[in-house]
Amino acid sequence: QVQLVESGGGLVQAGGSLRLSCAASARIHSTYAVGWFRQAPGKEREFVAAISVVGDTTYYADSVKGRFTISGDNAKNTVYLQMNSLKPEDTAVYYCNVGLYGGGSSPFINFNSWGQGTQVTVSS
Repeated sequence: QVQLVESGGGLVQAGGSLRLSCAASARIHSTYAVGWFRQAPGKEREFVAAISVVGDTTYYADSVKGRFTISGDNAKNTVYLQMNSLKPEDTAVYYCNVGLYGGGSSPFINFNSWGQGTQVTVSS
């Protein structure tokens, strides 16, 4: 099982930017996708964005479209989440996971248990 480690979170003012990293311990299978998720206090974990390992097809939740960009560096086995124009409602613990995802309303079928995540706090 590939291990994933999230990093890059922090405290930022509204309108600011952060880049999160999801580093994998090994190359991820070509048929899989890597997704970013977040969980705010008192709320359920929600899908944020995903990228296919092959083809770099990207998917975004409506709430982050136009502000967040997911990308991958296969040579480094790392997936990034560039977050711009951050809002206080983006405050959450952000997690990454690997799995199967068909896009649209289909569920992201994650393979790993959830890690520690990385805290993102956006102040108003």
